Amino acid sequence: MSNKTANDLKNSFGFDPAESTHHFLVTIPRGATAEIQISEHFSWDAEIGSSEVTSASRQDGQIRVMLARLKWDAIADEMRAEFNRRLRQLGRKPGAWKVGINLLRRELGKELVLLAWAIEDADPGLIDTALANWKGLVPEERWWLYTQTAAATGHGIHDRNRGWRKAVRYALTENPVTGRAASEAVVPEYFLHANSGSLFSGETAPDDIDE
Repeated sequence: MSNKTANDLKNSFGFDPAESTHHFLVTIPRGATAEIQISEHFSWDAEIGSSEVTSASRQDGQIRVMLARLKWDAIADEMRAEFNRRLRQLGRKPGAWKVGINLLRRELGKELVLLAWAIEDADPGLIDTALANWKGLVPEERWWLYTQTAAATGHGIHDRNRGWRKAVRYALTENPVTGRAASEAVVPEYFLHANSGSLFSGETAPDDIDE
């Protein structure tokens, strides 16, 4: 294993290829204006690391979201704190965002991308609302929403502001999901209706959602 690959693993947010090779990359470029890129990877090589990042249709290495630096800066500290709290509960070392490649274990990557999808085309003034609503979901809800959205409109570039991606933005920036009773549905009612096809189906979607 190369020193670079070993260091990437050492500084990761809980990614261990011995457990699963499925992981996410958060690529943070230098400078104050370049977009942050988050990609999903299903393979790992001990010498070269993650599979190649791609904007093509191939699933392994596909870019899931490109997030403006201003919006990334608004959520980065909250995400680091939340993920490290969870990692400590698992007995894992905490991680820290750094310029370059950041590795995340698969469940944390799904949750991060879900929040990024919610704010990628939202008014910056709604980011605090999105964060509060994201926190109001348990991890299993976030994973479910990620899986549904990725299957229908998960391409980071071509599927932006479409279908489930648009619905996620609406739900987390405008439709409160916090303060639910323990007896309420695990998945927010809005998405249960969506999944049944009463709001939208397939890759097309609530294009009539109010802006």
